[in-house]
Amino acid sequence: MSAILSARRPPNSTLLAISAFVLLSLYLLSTRRENVPTLGFEKIFVVGLPSRTDRRDGMVLQAALSNMEIEFVDGVLGKDVPDKALPSTEELKRLEDPVVGAWRGHMNAIQEVVRRNLSSALIMEDDADWDVRLRRQLRDYALSARALTQPLAGSSNSTPAYADATYPRADNGPASVPDIDFDDLPATQPPRISPYGDDWDLFWAGHCGMHFPFPYGPALPKGRVVHRGDETAPQRRHLWTISSPYDLKDQYPDHTRVVHHVQDACCSLAYAVTQAGARRVLREVGLKDMNEPFDLQLKSFCEGSGKPVRGPHNCLTVQPPIFNLHFSAGPKGASSDISDHGEGFQHEWTSMTRYSVRLNADALIDGRTNELVDQLPDGE
Repeated sequence: MSAILSARRPPNSTLLAISAFVLLSLYLLSTRRENVPTLGFEKIFVVGLPSRTDRRDGMVLQAALSNMEIEFVDGVLGKDVPDKALPSTEELKRLEDPVVGAWRGHMNAIQEVVRRNLSSALIMEDDADWDVRLRRQLRDYALSARALTQPLAGSSNSTPAYADATYPRADNGPASVPDIDFDDLPATQPPRISPYGDDWDLFWAGHCGMHFPFPYGPALPKGRVVHRGDETAPQRRHLWTISSPYDLKDQYPDHTRVVHHVQDACCSLAYAVTQAGARRVLREVGLKDMNEPFDLQLKSFCEGSGKPVRGPHNCLTVQPPIFNLHFSAGPKGASSDISDHGEGFQHEWTSMTRYSVRLNADALIDGRTNELVDQLPDGE
């Protein structure tokens, strides 16, 4: 009988192919729904101190108005992290407590991704805001990321070809490659694992500064997908960065969004990781010397800079960012639990976001979607 069953059983390769096809079909069906509550990731985590109930209230409301499911990961007070818990291969030079606490809070989120064996997760800080057209922006990012990292359609699995001639590594490659036009994307192999592609570690979706890959950097791919005429991107006069020069503003016209590999990033407002990426971050950022803030360690993880060496790894980003900083009305000092934002009061605003969910909350709650306000309208 066992021989008969064995004879009737398809080969393992066939079973694997069938399983992969069924899994992909189910996954694509789920991610095509207009209102997937986790945006194509398995989970969405928000990192923040439990004491900042004001921020949790705001994030819960934003998520509800955007039909998103979020889970909070408790931030950590630096004073509660003992020296012995800070990895160091030489004499410890402890950073300031708010920096230590921020690092540990993010590492707790990364640890959760690994512990639960999540296929992917989006991780945000609790002062993030986004456009009401977030799903459209993420769809456009997914198409762009796949153009940069998925093998070209018809290319061999053993020797895959890519639209970016410098991918996966730019060693000995050209200093630059032609831009890929978003309106004329190359045909690539469909992803099997994530709508954002099969081969990535980290997607840096919210930041306060980024460069295009430097021309003669040895490791980072140089390809860019350029989306001109993206009405969700503000005019250049509304853009800001702590990086100088501002590559995007200097090189492209108004309403342009560019997807590329991470270079010289700062601020960890929002990023996504795959399971493989989370394991790598846990190893490189959680278990190696804690000698600089989390976002700078993540920068080193992506581009292979710094000491100790933490990379490079496959990290992509978008300019202008999709997730941006929200500043609530009230004392400026309440804007951060890490750095000093000065004295006095401020009005409520969100950087580089046209139709902010937070700033359109009243209209969204009432269902007045025809009365949404563009916070960054075009001008002369």
